[in-house]
Amino acid sequence: FIFQLHSDQDKGDGSLKYILSGDGAGTLFIIDEKTGDIHATRRIDREEKAFYTLRAQAINRRTLRPVEPESEFVIKIHDINDNEPTFPEKIYTASVPEMSVVGTSVVQVTATDADDPSYGNSARVIYSILQGQPYFSVEPETGIIRTALPNMNRENREQYQVVIQAKDMGGQMGGLSGTTTVNITLTDVNDNPPRFPQSTIHLRIPESSPVGTAIGSVKATDADTGKNAEVEYRIIDGDGTDMFDIVTQKDTQEGIITVRKPLDYETRRLYTLKVEAENTHVDPRFYYLGPFKDTTIVKISVEDVDEPPIFSRSSYLFEVHEDIELGTIIGTVMARDPDSASSPIRFSLDRHTDLDRIFNIHSGNGSIYTSKPLDREISQWHNLSVIAAEINNPKDTTRVPVYVRILDVNDNAPQFAVFYDTFVCENARAGQV
Repeated sequence: FIFQLHSDQDKGDGSLKYILSGDGAGTLFIIDEKTGDIHATRRIDREEKAFYTLRAQAINRRTLRPVEPESEFVIKIHDINDNEPTFPEKIYTASVPEMSVVGTSVVQVTATDADDPSYGNSARVIYSILQGQPYFSVEPETGIIRTALPNMNRENREQYQVVIQAKDMGGQMGGLSGTTTVNITLTDVNDNPPRFPQSTIHLRIPESSPVGTAIGSVKATDADTGKNAEVEYRIIDGDGTDMFDIVTQKDTQEGIITVRKPLDYETRRLYTLKVEAENTHVDPRFYYLGPFKDTTIVKISVEDVDEPPIFSRSSYLFEVHEDIELGTIIGTVMARDPDSASSPIRFSLDRHTDLDRIFNIHSGNGSIYTSKPLDREISQWHNLSVIAAEINNPKDTTRVPVYVRILDVNDNAPQFAVFYDTFVCENARAGQV
């Protein structure tokens, strides 16, 4: 029952009939045609429609003529707290930098209440945190979520789930409530320096490695991510600073140590480097957590390689007269094994450079001597190739060119170039040409 409509002309004898028209007449609202009582046919929801305009009239039941002018009235629906606050999203995603100061704003969530905000506290929403303490807090009036603990460290915990409740009736008992979940991620800042996992690193490299050869790598770990974990490597001290370089590999964040100058096991067998790794992007706010660099000692052992013999010269030139006796030594080549084992050397001639076998060489001492007569008039130069091989490893060989110049001696009488045929008259005088 809503109210009763009554006409002054109604004598109570049933001669009048009440009729209703307008918003919801006959569906939502009905009128008792005899008594004028107006009823609602179902539950009325203010959030669907806040007021209805209706028109009512009393007519003569027999003639159907109005006995009074039509009356218009408005039914206003009073609000009750029948709607809980709702958030537009069931799950929110937000982020905040790690190590943020207490009170740093993370995100704002807002709930709406369909009840009438002008009527009581039905639509007055208060926010509270159900899950996520003591790490985060929420402002009751605004729904702004803020950090509640100092120095929250992403490296210890990165993800947090916060449940926020919105309650109407100003948060008082009996109010309706709704909740939402906020997944909060701590984003990285550079608050961790790089660290080498070992204080000393051992590497090995054969002495025969050419300049530019990568010996090995060093890597400092950094608990941060992205650019905050980027490091630059450099050699800052040691007895091998002029022998080695280090290059930072950007994609792997490793320091690649390479050979800068030729190595020699017999000269030096061990080098020590002091390598530093330093962050390239340092946040001034966290200088107090530094220094943002670390060092390690790299010991590089040079390994011996069986090197071929080395001649005392890059080439030899011997001069000899063509009339020397067979077996005469024309010169000596010298070679040594550069390895620490110092294997004995065996010498030989490359016969492709002495097809006529004019020369021979003493295999033990490198003395070259003649095995056939020399003739400068046939050949003034002989270009030989001498091979030096280690006795302990005959495959390790070295060659050296030997140039033999044949010097002239007076061993040929003069000869006329042509045969002369002349004639003379029988009566020629003496001295006549």
